[in-house]
Amino acid sequence: MKLNIALLAGDGIGPEVIQQAVKVSEAIAKKFNHTINWMPALTGAAAIEAVGDPYPKETHDICLKSDAILFGAIGHPRFDNDPSAKIRPEQGLLKMRKDLGLFANVRPTFTFPSLIDKSPLKKERIEGTDLVFLRELTGGIYFGERGRKDNGNTAFDTCTYNRFEIERLAIKGFELAMKRSKKLCCVDKANVLESSRLWRETVQSLEKKYPEVDVSYEFVDAVAMRLVQWPNSYDVLITENLFGDILTDEASVISGSMGLMPSASVGSKTSLYEPIHGSYPQAAGKDIANPLATILSAAMMFEDTFNLKEESLLIRKVVDKSLEESIVTEDLSDGQKAYKTSEVGDWLVKKILE
Repeated sequence: MKLNIALLAGDGIGPEVIQQAVKVSEAIAKKFNHTINWMPALTGAAAIEAVGDPYPKETHDICLKSDAILFGAIGHPRFDNDPSAKIRPEQGLLKMRKDLGLFANVRPTFTFPSLIDKSPLKKERIEGTDLVFLRELTGGIYFGERGRKDNGNTAFDTCTYNRFEIERLAIKGFELAMKRSKKLCCVDKANVLESSRLWRETVQSLEKKYPEVDVSYEFVDAVAMRLVQWPNSYDVLITENLFGDILTDEASVISGSMGLMPSASVGSKTSLYEPIHGSYPQAAGKDIANPLATILSAAMMFEDTFNLKEESLLIRKVVDKSLEESIVTEDLSDGQKAYKTSEVGDWLVKKILE
């Protein structure tokens, strides 16, 4: 099979972890007789520096021509520390999601048996955790009307949703729940927010189409608490953009490191796969970043976009093996030998080809 994959390395550690995912993907292609056509493109701070735009038209065109997108990270301290900056790397990410119609962020959280004691939560609370968040990506407060008034002393950001945006995400949530444990939780703040009341009303209207799915409705603050108390009580959760942004980062530490969790952003035109961590500029160029989340994102890509389940399973198996044998970067080494980013990638490639 020929796979056309747009490659958006981005900023910070993005290029380093993407390089390892490419190495692993090429090993998979060699073993299973596939051909990968990598289509590199600029985004984020790197694109601003090169062409003055965090998501250039050339990048958008490449993404549209691809079967899938493998993405690194966006962000740079130069922009973080300048509140007056008119153009920011993160604007490129928001624009990419909007222009490509990437409306659903799929964020799994699961545990690795060999790392169960590295989680900040007690073993008995997290064993068996295997949940998925579906976060709405192209609506809500990040895209609503915003501004300043009263000579800049008052700021406002508006959260706006329409029924169609909620419904299309909820349908994906119901469909995913049907493939899993038939449990769905709608996360909102319907006791306070009108937009959340529309979320709850819309999801309730879909229940009759999926009678086998057990649907619950919980306020976002309650979910934030239960995620650290009983995360294994959840299966599929759906929520709006801002709530999902916060809760998925909270959930990510259950596994023991943000460097372990993959994600996908899916929509009507293409799908994008990326690690959940940020650009981590402090580690950029040091060959110390954990590449496993990006490599597992590639595994998601092989299975979800290309329906190559055996290839995806092999990646996950060798990643599990690397953790069991402590072939890990410094974030997981616990004072033992820490491997370089590139060394972890090389070890995985060797195991795939054996």
